[in-house]
Amino acid sequence: MVWLSHLDPSCQGLTLKLAILSRAPQAYSTQRLRAAALQRGHQVKVLNTLRFAIDLAGLEPDLQYRGRPLSDYDAILPRIGNSITYFGTAVVRQFEQMDVYTPNTANGISNARDKLRANQILSRHNIALPPTSFVRNRADVRQAIELVGGAPVVIKLLEGTQGIGVILAPQVKVAEAIIETLHSTKQNVLIQKFIAESRGRDIRALVVGDRVVAAMRRVANGDEFRSNVHRGGSVEPVELTPEYELAAVRSAQIMGLKVAGVDMLEGNDGPLVMEVNSSPGLQGIETATNLDVAGAIIDYMANQVAFPEIDVRQRLTVSTGYGVAELLVHGNADLVGKTLGESGLWERDITVLTLHRGTNVIPNPRKGVLLESGDRLLCFGRLEEMRSMIPERRKRRAKVRRLPKEPIPES
Repeated sequence: MVWLSHLDPSCQGLTLKLAILSRAPQAYSTQRLRAAALQRGHQVKVLNTLRFAIDLAGLEPDLQYRGRPLSDYDAILPRIGNSITYFGTAVVRQFEQMDVYTPNTANGISNARDKLRANQILSRHNIALPPTSFVRNRADVRQAIELVGGAPVVIKLLEGTQGIGVILAPQVKVAEAIIETLHSTKQNVLIQKFIAESRGRDIRALVVGDRVVAAMRRVANGDEFRSNVHRGGSVEPVELTPEYELAAVRSAQIMGLKVAGVDMLEGNDGPLVMEVNSSPGLQGIETATNLDVAGAIIDYMANQVAFPEIDVRQRLTVSTGYGVAELLVHGNADLVGKTLGESGLWERDITVLTLHRGTNVIPNPRKGVLLESGDRLLCFGRLEEMRSMIPERRKRRAKVRRLPKEPIPES
């Protein structure tokens, strides 16, 4: 709930009570965020994520901390470690249910933490990625390697971090042996094309809100192909081109993250997004760029705290018969060439929330917007009306089979 009367319009006079969710209070990133908050006059505490208890016994969602009711907070900044993703995101989700602002939602953190899920979501929105495949059966491995362009390939554990669980396989047989071994230990792996032109380098862009506040190039050490600082890589500041900045910001936004580290390879045809990190480390990028990244994060939170992220689908589907759906404007649809006002959607009790056209998003589109083939409309309205507008799913074209031995069976 937003109490606008309590806020200074510029948010300069707003003092936050902020909680940093972290199990590592002495880590550089945690200390820098805490210091930046204190320097700006905010109250801040570092709370151990594992000491929360989710309280669902009362009339409203609540949290206990170290066995006692949690005091009120204006905002939280999650720093959820990989090993506690499930519990950590449950705590963040509970804060969301309590209308406490967080720049990174539980859903966004979960999306980013699973490399396969992240790639699926990003590819759906036309973000350029290294060619990637995922299989589970031994018999499908060779075909998966061929699908991404053949050896050499990079093999990645789905939940690896800091370069751990990333292996370069120079030949197909080596790749098959590595994947078979990992599968035997119940590990899930991604198979990705090795981008040779990147030459052991990548770019980390630190996205805050709708902009990149700092960026660095990471260079692998010696023959090492992984450029992570934790693997001995070196860093240098870099000025991003608009193409790289747009790829980083869109990737973070698509994942549902307002604070993110976006890792990109420098491909021949432009940026290739490798990963979106929901808890990016600050030491490397602040050292490389000499920029106050922690301060930029705190400033952004102070300006956004009045508008906590909400699960729109959850809030809008509480009315019986109403819900959220995405409608695709097909090439042969009657809507093509009409304006939104002429579409008849409002008369059918359907409100268009956003219009997606290629890589562009038009929020709260006006009735004068002309509809084009391929537009995707995110709508709220009567489900039966929206369901009636969805054409039958196109079936795969049936293959022409061989003529049977008895074309005309004897009667």
